[in-house]
Amino acid sequence: MPGAAAAVETFLTERINETISGYTAPIVANVFGNDLAVLDAESQRVAAALAKVQGAVDVRLESPPGAPLLSIRLRPDALARWGVDDRTALEAVQTAFQGVQAGQVFEGARVTDITVVIDEQLRSSPATVGDLPIRAATGAYVRLRDLAEITPASGRSEVLHEGGKRVQTIACNMTSGTTPAQFVAAGRKVVASLDLPPGTYVQFAGSADEEARSRRDLMIHSLVAVLGIAMLLWIVLGNARNLALIGANLPFALVGGVLALVITRQPLSIGATVGFVTLFGITLRNSIMMLSHYEHLVTREGETWGVHAAMRGASERLVPILMTSIVTALGLFPLALAADSPGREIEGPMAIVILGGLATSTALNLLVLPTLALRFGKFGDAAEL
Repeated sequence: MPGAAAAVETFLTERINETISGYTAPIVANVFGNDLAVLDAESQRVAAALAKVQGAVDVRLESPPGAPLLSIRLRPDALARWGVDDRTALEAVQTAFQGVQAGQVFEGARVTDITVVIDEQLRSSPATVGDLPIRAATGAYVRLRDLAEITPASGRSEVLHEGGKRVQTIACNMTSGTTPAQFVAAGRKVVASLDLPPGTYVQFAGSADEEARSRRDLMIHSLVAVLGIAMLLWIVLGNARNLALIGANLPFALVGGVLALVITRQPLSIGATVGFVTLFGITLRNSIMMLSHYEHLVTREGETWGVHAAMRGASERLVPILMTSIVTALGLFPLALAADSPGREIEGPMAIVILGGLATSTALNLLVLPTLALRFGKFGDAAEL
């Protein structure tokens, strides 16, 4: 269909985007200006520039100019000659093509309006508009084309406003390999190269700003949580070396999560960031299980800290750590396999990060952490020195 713009969205993505920006697209560029003609022209330039950005698809104007209209301009000389006043002519046009409420029908609790309008066949073609009969003061009927100039024209279906300013909104989608932050950064560079007239400017909205804000809030909250956990572990362990050993296992998980994202070509989205936070929690738990068991062997069972105690503690914690990782992996594996399916835009990247991080952190937790603990760890009476 000529002039029609189409976009395919999943239900979850569409609802999230509409909640964030009011439009069912992840990227929204608002072009503000005072002059409607200038605003329409510049918004088309901005839309053409954004369409050239790598990863841009389905670029469209939300209120495009050029909506087809039928202009009816009454001629005062013709009205005077035929004895028809302009109000009578315009009311006849409104009644015929828009309809006028003439009454209501009450059926119990249901109220039905009665609308007077001409037959649908007479309203289906613009060519028949001029045949509309208008009754003059003398009682004679005059066709509308004898009283007015009827010409096709173009106009606007609506004029958008935001914050009391006129705005033309450009919405677009992205390919799967492009993140909103990357697209907005590239879009700002392209728009900056355009020579926009004074009073006309562009603001980006949509999921990119919300994603940056959510990532910033998540990092702040995670940092506060990490500090709280570190204080609690310090109170329990009372040893800076053992506390450092627990934190040393976090890079093991980070490596696996990053490799999983690179292999699956997933961007660092909010879901992936949440996956890293969850992964760090699981990794810390496994590390605490290992080091607390070393402390138990030395203080409760009288084991002398050395190679034998390190190997014994790792072997006895092998099953609990593996069971924790395997059960978690089995629960997340179906989500990771269908990460690109509709409705899994958040859970899919999160599952991929956790699975990749579990693979490396579990292996390194059982192999590298005992070695580090043997070299730097202090347990029992030695930990209090």
